[in-house]
Amino acid sequence: CCMWAARWRPLRRAPGWRGRHRAEVRRRALLAGALAAAAARAEAPAPILLLRHAMAPGGGDPPGFRLDDCATQRNLSAEGREQARRIGRQLAAFAVRTVWTSPWCRCRETAELAFPGRHRDEPAFGSFFQAPEREVQQTRQALALLRAWRGAGPLVVVTHQVNISALLGVVPGQGTGEWVRWGPDGRLERVAAFTPDAAGS
Repeated sequence: CCMWAARWRPLRRAPGWRGRHRAEVRRRALLAGALAAAAARAEAPAPILLLRHAMAPGGGDPPGFRLDDCATQRNLSAEGREQARRIGRQLAAFAVRTVWTSPWCRCRETAELAFPGRHRDEPAFGSFFQAPEREVQQTRQALALLRAWRGAGPLVVVTHQVNISALLGVVPGQGTGEWVRWGPDGRLERVAAFTPDAAGS
């Protein structure tokens, strides 16, 4: 019995270990808070991100689609939904507060998965792929909205390829975009391309 008693004798801790443990817990909490604050202070490459919706197989929308019925539209795939979540994680350090989205379901879903509860519809950024006669008017409206925007943190606009092409003259892939700012000539100026991190960081 004595051998077992010796074997299972409670571990004796050095004097003052409780105080050191509490100090270490406080130190780690302070470090975590400092890291979170540093992330919140991270600056975006430019004040506006024009983002094409995440992956949605196909092109355009089926004949007779309706904006009030997502089942009639082209929608995100499972891969696209995961891509949208990655976009949100990648942009989290920039403390995005304002998100505008096309009223198309694939854009709304991209915005909701990436930035839950922070998006609102802006019809000027809706697709005119199947109604090219609307391009000039919508692009003019979109530029006016972007020019008038003032706010904290970067503005993210979730829209379509045709809209970004009309604004910038580039063709972004699904789930990618362009950081932009207003140039000295009063035109939108590309600053940096945005591509979601495949690792999902």
